[in-house]
Amino acid sequence: MSELAIFGGEKAVKTEDEEIFKWPIVTREIEEKVLKVLREGKMSGTDVTEEFEKEFANRHGMKYGLACNNGTAAIHCALFGLKIGKGDEVICPSITYWASALPLYSLGASVVFADIDPQTLCIDPKDIERRITDRTKAIMVVHYCGYPADMDSILRIASKHNLKVIEDCSHAHGGLYKGRLVGTFGDVSAFSLMSGKSFAIGEGGILITNDREIYERAIIFGHYERHSKEITIDYLKRGAGLPWGGYKYRMHQLSSAVGLVQIKKYKKEMEEIDRAMNYFWDLLEGLPGIRAHRPAKNSGCTMGGWYSALGLYVSEELEGLSITRFCEALRAEGVPTIPGCNRALHLHPLFNEIDVYNDGKPTRIRNAKADIRQPKGSLPVSEGIQEKVFRIPWFKRFKPEIIKQYAFAFEKVVKNYKELLKEDKGNPEDFGSWGLSFRT
Repeated sequence: MSELAIFGGEKAVKTEDEEIFKWPIVTREIEEKVLKVLREGKMSGTDVTEEFEKEFANRHGMKYGLACNNGTAAIHCALFGLKIGKGDEVICPSITYWASALPLYSLGASVVFADIDPQTLCIDPKDIERRITDRTKAIMVVHYCGYPADMDSILRIASKHNLKVIEDCSHAHGGLYKGRLVGTFGDVSAFSLMSGKSFAIGEGGILITNDREIYERAIIFGHYERHSKEITIDYLKRGAGLPWGGYKYRMHQLSSAVGLVQIKKYKKEMEEIDRAMNYFWDLLEGLPGIRAHRPAKNSGCTMGGWYSALGLYVSEELEGLSITRFCEALRAEGVPTIPGCNRALHLHPLFNEIDVYNDGKPTRIRNAKADIRQPKGSLPVSEGIQEKVFRIPWFKRFKPEIIKQYAFAFEKVVKNYKELLKEDKGNPEDFGSWGLSFRT
């Protein structure tokens, strides 16, 4: 094995190919669709958006879709749709983007964080059950970095305790759980569609549901322009005409136009990503120190578009080599990688100290029955995960000869790991990011 690049050897990745990472793929059809909306002066309307909603919902076999200006808004509307309100608790994984939890604040509800499974990085069903109280109203499920959560166990718990289930599918567009699309299990599901996601339309979000009341409540919350056409439930009709949440969450029609084309071509693009990513991990199968973050083959579970792809790190198999030093050596070989992922939300001051609305106490517990804050040490897997995961290249094209170069870089570093131990300074006390977007 050749000398490591970090010590002056030749880099493993010799071919710089921007196309293999370029995203999203903007086609002539997308350009024409967007120009059509511009030329017809429909930028602030809803007709193109409503068409996109129907197509997106139909692709998931769901009755209703409601597009929003971003994924955070879609989650916000979904929570209101479920009647989450003052004093309610929603159980959410601590390792996720902040938008899975923070919209609860404006509804007067509280978030209770649960730990994650160290292999899937999704919410741990066993820990969900430990967190349930008489105030628990729903479970927020995040299919983290594309890995489908254990929906069978989660749905059993929800049924047992009469809880609602929200799926945050912002990382997992097109992913399957036991052969069925994620986003079709919960009472309502939300997706982010920003330009860094595997289903990218520029900026936007969407929720889908089979429940008419959830759908209408979501509309009345932040889509005032749709009230006269969509609101049919009597208690909602009485307040129609103004957005109950005081929000304007309408999706821009240019984004909707992009979305209509993406729906047609996404499956093909997703399949190419899936082929490329699985090929990469197959090349590394059995290599000590690293594991693929993907479901078992033939399980019926898939990673969709592999958003923000990660690898699992087992330092014990490399004599304790720090993940920081491991990634440093990979970067020298030409691999774009960093250690860590989203930091554990339960440790952020906003979930412990900050009084957002000047209530005289931390907002997280302003309407809580008890002090539900969770100190350091309460969610051990979430708190220690930064040293056990790292970002891997997110290939958008299947180009075997180039992918082999990146795989060779990992093989080269792993097989020469002993040389890295000498100058290993360990991991910093804190790394990862509260709002890491994982764009590569």
